[in-house]
Amino acid sequence: MEESAVSEELLVRYCSPTLAGIKTGNIFSCPFSDYSEIMRSIRFFNRLLRRKGLCVIPLRRREGRVLVYVCRPSRLKSDLSGIKAGKILESLGYHPECTGGCVSRLIKRLREENGFPHEIGLFLGYPPEDVIGFIENKAEKCKCTGCWKVYGDEEEAKRLFAKYEKCTQVYCCQLEKGKSIERLTVVG
Repeated sequence: MEESAVSEELLVRYCSPTLAGIKTGNIFSCPFSDYSEIMRSIRFFNRLLRRKGLCVIPLRRREGRVLVYVCRPSRLKSDLSGIKAGKILESLGYHPECTGGCVSRLIKRLREENGFPHEIGLFLGYPPEDVIGFIENKAEKCKCTGCWKVYGDEEEAKRLFAKYEKCTQVYCCQLEKGKSIERLTVVG
């Protein structure tokens, strides 16, 4: 049966590294038959997880699916204010000093385009050199692929990929054992 709301299971399956405080953000697509139900569940999780430093944002709605972004705004602000990230964002019309404005601009770009604007990696905590490499190489000639295509530090990326995978396994197991998402989410 198709999910009709954002659920603890979906959040844990797709966003464990962000819930654990080891990643800036994650995105996932959620099917729906009733958009108001999706929005109710998003508001519920925002109320529940806001005090833990998380934000749940619907980025785009299209053809019975909503693209959901779960992030840690404090980490996002830090990531976007870096020199390399700032240059990428400024070249695309963003104002990196305003995190909320950057998220709004990303939403606008997502809603205007069919695919994903390449800078979305910066909002997910990907290294700026990998985002630049992806753009410059047109998604080809990467050193390796995991959660993203790697053009920079391959060893560090592989370490992070393994860390994110292990985190997701542990969180899924804990959820199955009855631990709530509120208890699984780290304050940050």
